[in-house]
Amino acid sequence: MAAAIQPPPHTTIFFSTYLHSLSQTPHRLRKRMLATWTPDQELNQVRLRSGADMKRKLNWLDLVALGIGGMLGVGVFVTAGHVALNISGPSVFISFVIAGVSALLSSLCYTEFSIEIPVAGGAFSYLRVTFGEFVGYFAGANILMEYVLSNAAVARSFTEYLCCAFGVSDPNSWRVEVDGFVKGYSMLDFPAVALIALLTLCLCRSVENLVKPGGLAPFGVKGVLDGAAIVYFSYIGYDSVSTMAEEIQYPSKSLPMGIVGSVVIVSALYCLMALSLCVMVPYDKISDKASFSMAFQNMGWKWASNVVGAGASLGIVASLLVAMLGQARYLCVIGRARLVPSWLAKVHPSTGTPFNATLFLGVCTASIALFTDLEIVFEMISISTLLVFYLVANALIYRRYVITTTNHPLPTLLFLFLLSTSSLGFSLSWKLSHKYYWWGLATFGGFTIATTSFFHYMVHFHSRHLHQSPASKWSVPLMPWPAAASIFLNVFLMTSLKRLAFQRFGVWACLITLFYVLYGVHSTYQAEEVDDEHQAVEGRVIVTKSISLQQFVAASMAGNFLAAGNWILSCNNFVTISLSQQRFIFEIS
Repeated sequence: MAAAIQPPPHTTIFFSTYLHSLSQTPHRLRKRMLATWTPDQELNQVRLRSGADMKRKLNWLDLVALGIGGMLGVGVFVTAGHVALNISGPSVFISFVIAGVSALLSSLCYTEFSIEIPVAGGAFSYLRVTFGEFVGYFAGANILMEYVLSNAAVARSFTEYLCCAFGVSDPNSWRVEVDGFVKGYSMLDFPAVALIALLTLCLCRSVENLVKPGGLAPFGVKGVLDGAAIVYFSYIGYDSVSTMAEEIQYPSKSLPMGIVGSVVIVSALYCLMALSLCVMVPYDKISDKASFSMAFQNMGWKWASNVVGAGASLGIVASLLVAMLGQARYLCVIGRARLVPSWLAKVHPSTGTPFNATLFLGVCTASIALFTDLEIVFEMISISTLLVFYLVANALIYRRYVITTTNHPLPTLLFLFLLSTSSLGFSLSWKLSHKYYWWGLATFGGFTIATTSFFHYMVHFHSRHLHQSPASKWSVPLMPWPAAASIFLNVFLMTSLKRLAFQRFGVWACLITLFYVLYGVHSTYQAEEVDDEHQAVEGRVIVTKSISLQQFVAASMAGNFLAAGNWILSCNNFVTISLSQQRFIFEIS
């Protein structure tokens, strides 16, 4: 008797299918890289993939509190001392002013987008709707990396301030040093890991010294600007506010107050706290570990050091909680787009939170916090933050003057290219000004202003199809100037970062691009393109009608077959009948 032929194992089928998909990579990249979604699709069709909706319970006051809590701990307790000691000196408060102005301009761009597209995806969703899938994915991957690294840095600062709260003079005394590890990765921080684990579980459940040698700016203007680039990531908290859009009761009213209000309040507090730190202690005596607690300790006020340590620990917990809340919602929406495994997109039906994404990112954050010193991640975080905010400002101009109008895209694209180029020219001229490149400042600066002025005149006086936001919706005033200024400042601050930051960013960019080519583009192609092909009938648009499963079965079991049959016949020329999410779907052409 002949032996039965055994089917090939599942792994063999999967491997051959994957090899076939890889052979189709060029075709799929052409189809998917620039594929865009409409805001309506993001709000309805894509959101359904999470299996449940997030609960809308927040108002504008909640958003302001979230924004302040998310930002304040990072700037005051993590970056202020490090930047004052090593980069800016007493002028660190000016660095916060510059970074605050840039963050305010970026927050205006975020606010308009978050009102038009109130989903949890933040910059990822805004850029995917505007520039296509790959740009959205690239920004989303960078914002996730930035969240994970900044949360790890904040968690390690928690250990330092907690030591001070208990009167321990050495901030490293609660860490475990491991011989043989590379410098910067040898101090294991178990309290930081414990804090991240605790917050992850919670989120899964529910929602005269200035007058010193060197003066105010001992490192010069360059030190002030370099410091601004580093402290910029202290403002990432307002991005977390935008990711709460699906949980806000009245997004169009609450988001402007929540995002812009929190940035303004935190900017003022940052400047005052940074100034007070440099007044208490000479800048060269500031500790870059638990700066405020150590400042009081150096003054002989040990009791105040303990109190500040305890208060700072609580502030860091609040900041970390908001940031971890935002990062999970980013990953959830990226999972909805099928750019990462769809398992990460699931929203728990009882808690209304992205349970799987929260757990996954909690593990990643804890792993980095366990090993990595703060100095290693600072500049890497800043370059990702600046790049994403730069892309969002570009996207707002393109959406305002192209997508929502009938204008040809070429003039706007040319303007964005010239604006970025002139901003880069100005920034490089500034860096090389010690080599007598001052002429570049006037040339590129003047060209930037002239280009923006000409574009402003062209779109407002020669276009017949300008975007006009409905009266009930908020939009950025004085466009395109705020977005153009945001682009300029983000480019300028990026060029202030060190070469090592760009090298590390280049490695990260290659890794996420490789992941997109090997996995993301094939996953989204299967999810979007194949579904479209199944629904298309000779290139015609498909119209769907549906009735609930309960209605159809009840009518049939009651003997009312005629009523059910008449409803089907009313769908003239129906093509298929399928069961989807407990509803009969009748597709007709």
